[in-house]
Amino acid sequence: MKNLKYIILLFVVVFISSCEISDLANPNGPSIEGVLQDATKSQLQTLVTGSEDLLRQDIGFYYDVVSIVGREYYYMTGSDPRYTGEVLGKGSSTLDNAGFYGTRPYSGRYRTIRNLNVLIEAATNSTTITPAELNGYLGFAKTLQAYELHIVANLQYKNGIRVDVSDINNLGGFVSYDQALTSIQTLLDEANSHLSAAGSSFAFVPSSALAGFSSPAGFSKFNRALSARISLYQGNKADALTKLNASFMDLTGDLKTGPARFYSASGGDFANNLFRVPDQADAIIAHPSFVNDAEAGDNRLSKVLLRPSGTLTLDDLSGDYDVWIFRSLNDYVPYINNEELILIMAEASIGSNNTNAISAINIIRSKAGLADYSGGTSDAELLNEVLLQRRYSLFGLGHRWVDLRRLGRLNQLPLDRANDNVWEQFPRPVSEPQ
Repeated sequence: MKNLKYIILLFVVVFISSCEISDLANPNGPSIEGVLQDATKSQLQTLVTGSEDLLRQDIGFYYDVVSIVGREYYYMTGSDPRYTGEVLGKGSSTLDNAGFYGTRPYSGRYRTIRNLNVLIEAATNSTTITPAELNGYLGFAKTLQAYELHIVANLQYKNGIRVDVSDINNLGGFVSYDQALTSIQTLLDEANSHLSAAGSSFAFVPSSALAGFSSPAGFSKFNRALSARISLYQGNKADALTKLNASFMDLTGDLKTGPARFYSASGGDFANNLFRVPDQADAIIAHPSFVNDAEAGDNRLSKVLLRPSGTLTLDDLSGDYDVWIFRSLNDYVPYINNEELILIMAEASIGSNNTNAISAINIIRSKAGLADYSGGTSDAELLNEVLLQRRYSLFGLGHRWVDLRRLGRLNQLPLDRANDNVWEQFPRPVSEPQ
């Protein structure tokens, strides 16, 4: 993090320069000071677009490593044995605190947070926007900062994380996981207050992946959805249900509706790096248990694809199915979607309204082509069913490892080789104080 603060600032300057903003203080050598002092809407739009771009950077590493540790899939590649070795805890291996699998998603999230801090400062100092428009920028930026912080917290867990990084010369100290979640909720509430005072439209244009969430009211629904997720992590079911009521949850709507990261294979843009051409020698292979444990007729098995060339084997691991969640380089990747929100409702209702929990479960089962739930109705039995549905509905999106960890069930993950381990967290990167 000590070195990262300079990388972040450099990235912001380079990004702004590459967009050739004509009204910077010095177009031939633009400085960050020119943006921070009195930014135009054009400059603020560049910071918004740059922040959405950064949200895509290095996030593929996050989804891969948490899905591998969570035994959702393997990354079989002859070019880097760490994916089937260290990340799966093979033998006596340990996770390297300088390993890309931990440092890249960590630093990527803080780059976004820093860019959003620049946006916040630039908007606050701008005389070209109204107070309502300022609230729009602040609500947008703080919501996305909260999102990035929760990704870091997912990786670091008991190591704790830095929440206050607004002053790159005086970074805040590390706080515990529980404190981080509390701070994230506070940030989300601040952002939502800004959004409520932002008028009917933003003064900027978000990407097409935020269609439906591109106004203050729409973005507030995203904010409340993320807040519901954090409440679930905190074990606060009542609060999660309250947040869901203000989110975009729709019990009769499309399960895939939700805000997302945009990707494009167009020249100069950033393609979806979670898409892989199927049936290759280097491949993302579904953990065999994903197929073996599925109920007959579950249409969510369309997320994997039987390999025409047959079983792929590497490092004493094998699998027959490629992961096939994303079908092109242009596919968006959701931050959160309606399917997850309905599953949050199901879990949060257990213990207070098991009838509602079963109703929510059945919405998910029906969409998956399955019959209504017919199992036991105790809290424990319903929680098992919700976790099963989360496993298949949210496959490959970074949830299973976090779910089993927050519920004390990491020991339920399969070990494929003698002496493999399931990691509880990733090490604090070597650039940070240990």
